[in-house]
Amino acid sequence: MPVRPPAAQMPDPPAADRWAGVPDIRRRMARQPWLVWCCLGVLGLMALVAVFADLLAPMHYAHQDLAQRLKPPSFLGGPSGNLLGTDQLGRDVLSRLIYSIRISISLALAGTLIASCLGTVLGFVAASLRGLAEDVIMMLVDFQGSVPFLIIALAVLAFLGNSLVLFVLLIGLHGWETYARLSRGLVLSAQERGYVVAARTLGAGPFRVYGRHVLPNVVSALVVQLTLNFPETILLETALSFLGLGIQPPLTSLGLMLGSARNYLAVAWWMAVFPGMAIFMTTLSMSVVGDWLRDRLDPTIRK
Repeated sequence: MPVRPPAAQMPDPPAADRWAGVPDIRRRMARQPWLVWCCLGVLGLMALVAVFADLLAPMHYAHQDLAQRLKPPSFLGGPSGNLLGTDQLGRDVLSRLIYSIRISISLALAGTLIASCLGTVLGFVAASLRGLAEDVIMMLVDFQGSVPFLIIALAVLAFLGNSLVLFVLLIGLHGWETYARLSRGLVLSAQERGYVVAARTLGAGPFRVYGRHVLPNVVSALVVQLTLNFPETILLETALSFLGLGIQPPLTSLGLMLGSARNYLAVAWWMAVFPGMAIFMTTLSMSVVGDWLRDRLDPTIRK
């Protein structure tokens, strides 16, 4: 009988195709170096606008001129002094956009830092103390993760009222459970490593072990999570301000600009398009940079 040849083995897919079929398109976008540099440029531009808003804005964001209300951008035949047009009260859209970028990014940055610090500390406490403390912290983590945060925010703002300090603290509570769960898992894994065991054998105390040995080895994963949580915080601030529960006039933010423009979409589209583009470009750029950092800093991802 003729001998059947062995079945040909399928060749390994080329490295360029290893992300084929991955549903998250951001992961594939993060593989393009030119796109990552473009996103870094967008984030740098937003940071410069936020820092130098007072110098870049052509006029004060609250300045009103009812005679110039709902004027189109200057490149569409509007007044020469209003590059992006005016809103329903005659306020310059460009000036309001610049100050809105400053306020929205500042709120998102403050909220992300509060959530990361709170979650990381609770994760370290849960991993180090174990027992009842770990059970309580993980119960809070499960509760936070099971309830949509937007519902919690609406309830808190409805019962306690709205103030800038309360709003910042509320934004800071968004996403802390992710940091707590991540840091707890990383610390539990690091406790079994040789360098931690050696440090304890040499007589190092808990603060020295966690501060000098464990934290530096898990901080990269926490930084990546921070970059991935930042866009979600911007969108949360946008949603609450859009609903009228976030930033209140006379202050301005990207979400507040969108909320005030929803009744004028048919006659003044520029009131919503430009802040919407700023939100889209900022969140997309930060997401792509966060995925790029995860690919570079996570040793479990095949290069």
